[in-house]
Amino acid sequence: MKKTILITGASSGIGRETAKLFQSKGWNVIATMRNPQIEAELKALENVLVTKLDVLDLESIQNAVSEGIQKFGQIDVLLNNAGYGAYGTLESFSREKIVRQFNTNVIGLLDVTKAILPHFRQNKTGIIINISSIGSKITFPLGALYHGTKFAVEGISESLNYEVEQFGGQVKIVEPGMIATDFGGRSFDFSNDETMAEYQKIVGALMGAMPKMAENASPASVVAEVIFEAATDGKDQLRYTAGEDAKILMANRQQFDDATFIGGIKSQFGL
Repeated sequence: MKKTILITGASSGIGRETAKLFQSKGWNVIATMRNPQIEAELKALENVLVTKLDVLDLESIQNAVSEGIQKFGQIDVLLNNAGYGAYGTLESFSREKIVRQFNTNVIGLLDVTKAILPHFRQNKTGIIINISSIGSKITFPLGALYHGTKFAVEGISESLNYEVEQFGGQVKIVEPGMIATDFGGRSFDFSNDETMAEYQKIVGALMGAMPKMAENASPASVVAEVIFEAATDGKDQLRYTAGEDAKILMANRQQFDDATFIGGIKSQFGL
């Protein structure tokens, strides 16, 4: 019997590449996105259901889960991938944007997970894979909101794993480094108020460092391969790192104390 994965945020980047990879490996794929009406490539693939799911819309979440189960009979893996990065000075963010960042990256993940848990519990199996980031273990300047959400995803995932183990389920975390997706475009929300002169040096440092950081970015397909590994390796493993830059940064973070590591980050940004 074919296995089935439900993917949030499948319209681009990691989500799209993961949908294509799992389909090519013989899986059924429920590829969800906010605007499925404009999707063509994934709709043309066999055993792929493209449907609407907005992590901020509870009704769309429940409908997508129900539609997927009706279409394929069972969902075996949930990939919580939908999200974006809000970067900038905290003072310049409106409360609305602060709430949106946490609603999308944290509350939305919880809502989708909660919607599928009864199905997993009934089947006494199911793997939840949450896309985190190296930004869940280390931080860059001006990322208080984004890093806050990814640190939260790590804690949620690790603790939730105790729960789902009670019925035979698993939670796994994939931690990518810099990925060559549109994160610098529509998935990147930058905020700055130039009248706050005290912050302009650090703003300039971040913007100046972005192109160089992108040079070491891995293609989204690299993350898709790690996601497939996590879904199929049968291991009792919680965390998976994706991308060579991620492996180096994680190793450095474990090796050095806070002052040394943070000092290294500052020097990279010229601070």
